[in-house]
Parts: sequence; structure tokens; C-alpha cells
Amino acid sequence: MGIRIQQAEQRDRELVVSVMEEAFHDDPVSSWVFPDEAHRRAVHGRFLGVFVDVALAEGRIDIAEDEAAVALWLQVPAGAPEEEDPTPALMRETADPGNERCELVGRLTGAIHPHDRAHAYLLMIGVRPDRQGEGIGAELIGAELERCDREGLPAYLEASSARSRVLYERLGFRFLGRAVDLPDGPPMYPMWREPRTR
Repeated sequence: MGIRIQQAEQRDRELVVSVMEEAFHDDPVSSWVFPDEAHRRAVHGRFLGVFVDVALAEGRIDIAEDEAAVALWLQVPAGAPEEEDPTPALMRETADPGNERCELVGRLTGAIHPHDRAHAYLLMIGVRPDRQGEGIGAELIGAELERCDREGLPAYLEASSARSRVLYERLGFRFLGRAVDLPDGPPMYPMWREPRTR
């Protein structure tokens, strides 16, 4: 396919949030965090905007040239963080202060995040629903995975559905063996990819 990829800047924030909102509106984890569909529509963008702001400030966001997909990446150094990550509390405070699930999902994924080796972390990837199944997401991820392979860097993510887990396995990720179990909710699958040597 050969899509062109551009890096997001601050001015692209609302575009990135819009793509993420469309892509994740019916996602199992988003539906668990915000079970009421109308309420989800009202607050979901604020929730996802926290991830976008973190990636803009501390990482990188790739945008497919036709704005059909976005990928949020962070570079995670080796070693456990010295301070507690403020992001989960910010997710709740920003999006839906009375909803503890906003914070819980971040705390549970943060608790299992590996820190023994530096790695690229695919925080989120979203493809507009009418463009899913075209391979755009795989190409968007593939560009970063090629860099990881060149630099000998592993990659990590949490798949939010069994369907996405299968897609990531095709790209060389493997399930780490223990799912993140959201209370009365869907499992999330921590996945790791070792760099490939040519």
C-alpha cells in the first residue's frame, strides 16, 4: 500500500482526538469505562484527549496522510518509574470525575507494564471505522516497528480486544500470558515484540 505518514503537531490535536473517538467508540474497553452510549459520546473525547496530550508532550503521534488513522507512541526507558504516574487520575478528573473506571483502567494497565528493558510503547492506535480492514493500521505500526528492528528495540502494547490481539500477533507481538482483568469487564492483553534481525 505504501501510505505516507506525517507526525502530529499541537495544531493536529483535535483531528487526532476525532479519529480516536470514532475508532474507539464501540471498543470493549471504552464501552466498559462508559457503559451508557449517550454519556460515552459526551465525555469520550475528553478521556481520549488525555492520551493525546501525553503523546504530544512526551512521545510522538503518527497520522496517515489521508487522516484515516493515528498511532500514539511513547519511548519508555528501562527501570521502574520513580514517581506514580499522574495520568490515570487525570483521565478521571478530565473526563468524568464520578466514574472510577476512568482511573482504574490506567492504574491496572500501569501496574503490569514491563520496565526491565527500554521499549517503544504503542499507547493507542485508531483507524476510522469506515477504513478498518484495509491494512492502514498495520502499515502505520509497521513504520515504527521497522525503526525498532533497526535499533534493536522491543515494542509493547495492550490489546483491547481479542480481535486486535490477533492483528498484533501478525506483526510479531506475543501475549505475555496474563490478561488485565477489568472488574466485570473485558480482558486486555499485554503484548511484547522482540526486535527482528535481518
